[in-house]
Order: sequence, then structure tokens, then C-alpha cells
Amino acid sequence: MFKRVLIANRGEIALRVMRTCKRLGIETVAIYSDADVRSPHVTQADHAIGIGGYTPRESYLIVEKVLDAARASGADAIHPGYGFLSENAEFARAVAAAGMTFIGPSPEAIAMLGDKTAARDLAIRSQVPISPGSDGAVATFDEARAVVDRIGFPVIIKAAAGGGGKGMRIVESASEIESAFRSAQNEALSAFNDERVFIERYIVQPRHIEIQILADTHGTVLYFPERECSVQRRHQKVIEESPSTAVTPQIRQAMGLAAARLVTAANYTNAGTLEFLLDASGEFYFMEVNTRLQVEHPVTEMISGVDFVEQQLLIAAGKPLEIKQQDVAHPKGAAIECRVCAEDVFNDFLPDTGVVSFMQLPDGDGVRNDSALYEGYEVSVHYDPMVAKLVVHADDRQTCIERTMKALDEYHIVGFKTTIPFCRLVLDSAPFRSGQYSTFFVKEHWPITHSEDFSAMLSCISAAGFAAEQDRRAPRNSND
Repeated sequence: MFKRVLIANRGEIALRVMRTCKRLGIETVAIYSDADVRSPHVTQADHAIGIGGYTPRESYLIVEKVLDAARASGADAIHPGYGFLSENAEFARAVAAAGMTFIGPSPEAIAMLGDKTAARDLAIRSQVPISPGSDGAVATFDEARAVVDRIGFPVIIKAAAGGGGKGMRIVESASEIESAFRSAQNEALSAFNDERVFIERYIVQPRHIEIQILADTHGTVLYFPERECSVQRRHQKVIEESPSTAVTPQIRQAMGLAAARLVTAANYTNAGTLEFLLDASGEFYFMEVNTRLQVEHPVTEMISGVDFVEQQLLIAAGKPLEIKQQDVAHPKGAAIECRVCAEDVFNDFLPDTGVVSFMQLPDGDGVRNDSALYEGYEVSVHYDPMVAKLVVHADDRQTCIERTMKALDEYHIVGFKTTIPFCRLVLDSAPFRSGQYSTFFVKEHWPITHSEDFSAMLSCISAAGFAAEQDRRAPRNSND
């Protein structure tokens, strides 16, 4: 096993990796930008090295700065977390060249599966279902129009590189094709320095389902029960749950086996996630592979009892998986994750900024807080607006919903707007409670103005945060 691991990330994911390392007796090394000098991942690491700069492009995204810190610290391995350099094949290759272990898949697997057109081709060869679409990237508008003429409307144009909803456009009529094609190309070039896009048939009212896998260097591949990720804005997830109300045991097994076939064909090792779309008839279609630990991995940890960071470390160290497929084939209870993002949910989810003047996190049975917030924490425009995650587990879905709503009621952050009101209202909505929802949830149901308690609930949420801060500031008796 490794002696010292540098975590090439920040915030809650750095702390999350750190927790497992500490439990396993592995020393941790934090890196930090000038913006993160006071961050908990810096103070809680065994070693911390400043890499300068304020924005990610001046710090966490500079490969040589990360490697220099790793060399200086004596780290023998690097965990990339998610985002930043986690899916950068050249970074993984540079880590190996520097004599350290990259805790993730091989550079070759990252490069192959990180390219959506190459991943799509591999899915076809692996007999994994895909939706009709272009054969590889589409370079010109004339080619795009020909593909649409062949497969029909609606279609979705996607960036061949990267993810996170960038470079993605839904097209429903001929008059929209050219502008959507050009804007998708431009956004892909800006986000990923790669303007290639491809086209697929768009699945109407789909469920966004993903399968977590673990694969070791000894040929074992495990798949875990699905995560439902259909509550999204701008193609980016806000609420995830497991198991999905739309997935039967038969679909679960079919998706899992499809995922295992594809990663086996790619010679993939370590943790990864395969994303699928599920239509109303129960047919599913491959979308992409995320060659890293997912933001929502705690959902699967809760319903499986498996620590995925621990498994990542063991696999990277060459150890065989000791978990058996039958041990993780079925979900144990239910789990829900709510992403806490600094966003104004009543103004098109626009990012918000500010400084935490007061915070109070929920507690209780089955409640997990993945957070790096502290009073004085500044949310700036330079980093992703997700600042924390609330993950809740219970024996069944209904209990999990109620437990999560209670935790959200007790979750107070003063200083900027967050997605907490959105999550609270979604969980209490009829579509979510019934399990009859899709990726169109936000478009069709938000704001949930038809709720009689809508205004009252917002007032309560706002008042609760204010009251909690006032209570904190009140004079205390010395016996308290």
C-alpha cells in the first residue's frame, strides 16, 4: 500500500479522500491555491503545499505545479478526485513518468473512453445498446443535416470531448439545426479546446441512469446497483438517488452486464461510471463513461457499504478485489444525495457569490455531510458552485425522503443563495414522491408554484436560517 498520497484537488472531495487515507494509515498531502489558504483540506492534511495562483487555471490545472508539489512532498501516489485533471490522460501519463502511481484508470483508457465518439464505437463492438446517430464526429453543417435527415427529430448534438452538459444542444426542428450545431461547436472549443461534436437521436422524457463499476488489474469487474440522476438543470445533476423507481431487477442486471462488457473491452481498471438513458418502454441506451470517481459516489457507498476510495487505493496498489458480485448486486435500503450549490434557484439557477457568515449542518441517523464549508468561506466566480453534498440513507425510499427533508430543514447557510430550497421542494413534490419523473423535471415542474405551501415554505426556509444565526449570536448563560 502507499505511504503518502497527494490529493490533486480541493474542497469536499479532497477531505473525502483524506478521510479514507487516514483510516488506512496513509499520509496525505494537500495542495492549495492562494484562494484556499484557510480551507479545511489544507489544515487537515498531514502535509500541505501552496501552488500559488487564485483561479484553477493558475493552480490546480497546471500539471507541473502539481507534480512539483508531489515530488517535494515525497508522495508515491496521486489521487485526482473529480474535475480538474481527473480525466486528463496526459496528466495520468506524466504522473507515471515521474515515478508515482496515478489512482485511476490507465492513460490509454482515459483517452479512449473520454472521447465520446470512441466510447460509442467501443459500445457498438461490445454489444451495448446505443441510440441511432452519427458515425463519429460531424465536421460540417452539411454532414450534420444529413445525419438528422437519416435519423429524424428530435436529436441531441454533443461535444466529443469532456462532459458536464457543455457543448450540448437539443434540436427539434430543421430551422434550429445550423445555429445549434455552430453554438455546440463553439462551446465545445471553449470548454475542452476541441470543437468536435457528434449527433444522436434524442430520447424523449428519458431517465438518466448510471452504473458504478470497479475493475482490478486481475480481470475482475464488479457492477453496482444503479443511481438515478434525472433531476438536473442545464444537463447537470442536482439530486441523485438509488435505487431508481424505474429500474427493475432485470434492467439492473442487463445494464450492469453491459457496463462490464464495455469496461472489459477497454482494459479499464479502477473506479468508473457508465451513464445510460432509459426510455418509458424500459429500453436503455449508452451515453458515456466517466473515468473517475463521481460526485455522487456516496449514494452507492450508502446502499452497498463499500468505500470506493479505499477500493481505488487497493486497485491502484495492484491488489485484487475481494468483494464478490453477489455481495453488491442488490441495493441495501435507499439513499438520496442533494448537491448544495451556490445558486439562485429562482433566477434560472444562476451562480451566486458571498461569504459564509453562519452555517449549521444537519445530523442524525443515516445523515452524511460531505462539506468543506466554514464560517468565513468565500464563494467566488472562479470555482464550481457546488460547495457541499448532503447524503441520506434509510431502509426504504419513503423513510429516506422524509429523513432527507428533515435534514434539509436543519441545513442552514447564511451568506449566499443555495439549492437547498430547490431540493426541499423537489423531494416534497408529487412527481418525485411517486417516482414518476424524468430529465424534464425542471422544465415541467419548476418552480413548483402550484403548491399551496410554496410561498410559506420559502418564508420558513429563509426564516429558519436567520433564526439559527440569531440564536448563535445571542448572549449565553455561563452554565450553558
